[in-house]
Amino acid sequence: MEKKRIIVLGAGGFIGGHLCKELQKEGHWVRGVDIKEHEYFDDIGDEFIVGDLRDPKVVEDVIEEGADEVYQLAADMGGAGFVFTGENDSEIMHNSALVNLNVAHECVIKKVKRVFYSSSACMYPEYNQLDPDNPNCTEDSAYPAAPDSEYGWEKLFSERMFLAFARNKDLDLRIARYHNIFGPEGTWDGGREKAPAALCRKAALTKEGESIEVWGPGNQTRSFLYIDECIEATLRLMRSDVKEPLNIGSEEMLSINDFAKMAIEVSGKDLGIYNIDGQDFIDRYGYKCPLGVNGRNSDNTLYEEKLGWKVSRPLIEGMRKTYKWINQQIDKK
Repeated sequence: MEKKRIIVLGAGGFIGGHLCKELQKEGHWVRGVDIKEHEYFDDIGDEFIVGDLRDPKVVEDVIEEGADEVYQLAADMGGAGFVFTGENDSEIMHNSALVNLNVAHECVIKKVKRVFYSSSACMYPEYNQLDPDNPNCTEDSAYPAAPDSEYGWEKLFSERMFLAFARNKDLDLRIARYHNIFGPEGTWDGGREKAPAALCRKAALTKEGESIEVWGPGNQTRSFLYIDECIEATLRLMRSDVKEPLNIGSEEMLSINDFAKMAIEVSGKDLGIYNIDGQDFIDRYGYKCPLGVNGRNSDNTLYEEKLGWKVSRPLIEGMRKTYKWINQQIDKK
């Protein structure tokens, strides 16, 4: 494989860190950039630059002339407790939009050969995700637009902005809509963690015979994709000729309560589930339970049709690895 010069923006984050590791393993020269160091990886990239990508001067400095690939994963994000409370909406939209505007502009100026943008399943319309058992997240269902959060609206705007640069400025672009990526070496506490990490943490910390707390009624559905599969799918898309946005996720949909049961199973403990919602949640946390849509599941039909690849590992395998790693972090603390 030809050795490339690659820049990963958002390398201090979960997916970005794993992506840097894989690209280095393949033998490429990799520059990682983020506003913070990675919490769990010490040696990310051949070069790692701490910089605020909201500043156009920083973006100008880190994106080099004629780079082979730029992966734009930097965003202000988190789990439901960060995205759906409404308290962080202005920061989410302002910070992420600024980064994306800066990056698209600079990649054109520097004649970057190919750019990847990480979008999200959160950009899909809420009205297609009201039935927990039959969500519609096909790529062509994105319009009429009606995301369930400002995070989703910003992702949709940035998709359109990058696609406009591709049309008008000859930017060679690939876009993935990620569906709930999880695994080790990611945020697992503090409020920005997502459901898999939160449930593994709760199962690890809860004593035998007690119950773990699950937000909402528990019948809301999701699908989750392990990080190794996400990286493989991302690289396959980046190296393809497919220029339309594609879903990257798992089609193994299950309810949040069943997902909690899986976390309990991998913990090896005898634990119950306590669903907290409505006024009980408000009394405890001071705000309405942040649930997001009732149902969401990746539709991989188009990815399989275009690239001939599909998810190969069952969800529980990734949960075992994630639980083991989070349990180790708890022991360290």
